[in-house]
Amino acid sequence: MQEYLNQLNLLFREVLENEDISLTPETVASDIDEWDSINHIYLVVEIEKYFNIKFTSSQILEWKNVGEIVNSIQEKK
Repeated sequence: MQEYLNQLNLLFREVLENEDISLTPETVASDIDEWDSINHIYLVVEIEKYFNIKFTSSQILEWKNVGEIVNSIQEKK
């Protein structure tokens, strides 16, 4: 999980243009000022491109925190 978390951390920093982001599995959108609904879409697109995977809408809607995003990535890899 830590490897995916590190990769997501880099993607979040890039997409949200905030070098201070430090993700944990418990991180939620309200923890990061820049993580709004529009940027969430950008994050999903970048995650899919980076890992060369596709998520379903229902998977994305189920995510409550970064740990659940990592779990979805692991299921697809």
